[in-house]
Amino acid sequence: MPEPRLIDTWHLGLDRVIGAWELDGMLVDPGPASTIERVLADLPGGRPRAVLLTHIHLDHAGAAGTLASRFPDLPVYVHEAGAPHLTEPSRLLRSAERLYGDRMGDLWGEILPVPERNLVALSGGEIAEGLDVIAAPGHASHHVVYLDRDRGEAYTGDVAGVRIPPGGEVWLPTPPPDIDLERWRASIELVAERGPERLMLTHYGSVEDPAPHLAALVEELDRLVADSRDRDRDRFLGRLGERIAGEAPEIAERVRSAMPPELNWLGLERYWGLRET
Repeated sequence: MPEPRLIDTWHLGLDRVIGAWELDGMLVDPGPASTIERVLADLPGGRPRAVLLTHIHLDHAGAAGTLASRFPDLPVYVHEAGAPHLTEPSRLLRSAERLYGDRMGDLWGEILPVPERNLVALSGGEIAEGLDVIAAPGHASHHVVYLDRDRGEAYTGDVAGVRIPPGGEVWLPTPPPDIDLERWRASIELVAERGPERLMLTHYGSVEDPAPHLAALVEELDRLVADSRDRDRDRFLGRLGERIAGEAPEIAERVRSAMPPELNWLGLERYWGLRET
């Protein structure tokens, strides 16, 4: 199988924020509809032979409907809990509009439904296009990881967090609506148990030494728990903002784009609120 390639979507004109992995003509997380033409221009033959979604958040899966509309025979793999929101995206879009308001179009482009005939529903434990499917909730309840056992590569979506090269700091994006930190911790442990040799991040690039990266994820998760447990928004955003500002300016800008701090707060606030009910 050919070497996988990361196609930079140049989201909002920034490199190293959102990438789409191309593996033997397949796309793992094609990114938003607003950048799909750039991805297709860099794809052999100008079309994918399959799309594998780690989850349905618009920065990862927003282009799925555009691709299915253009290529009617295209298989789109997604967790069974996410599939209904692709065929009928109105609820997903209402949720996103509450977060992004009038920036929806600029950020994500037009979100088209994926016809049911294109969808291949997953639950974890399957083989999809030669890759092991691992149910990995926490960032989203419907999140999966794709593991290439032959190459030792795990396509982790957001489970393995954000790391903007050449920086080494690891960040956890925690947007609403269904962050679950306990399940996320278990998913990190599950990925570690499978012993991948490389982590293939959407945000951004490959991690050649997974063990310390995964350990840093757990440390960051613990930090987020400590900083958000008292539900003090200003204190949380102040601490996170200071940490991001400690990065080189070009990296800090890309961290904020891949992981807007206010969305981190909203996801954690909802998480703690649900635990109190």
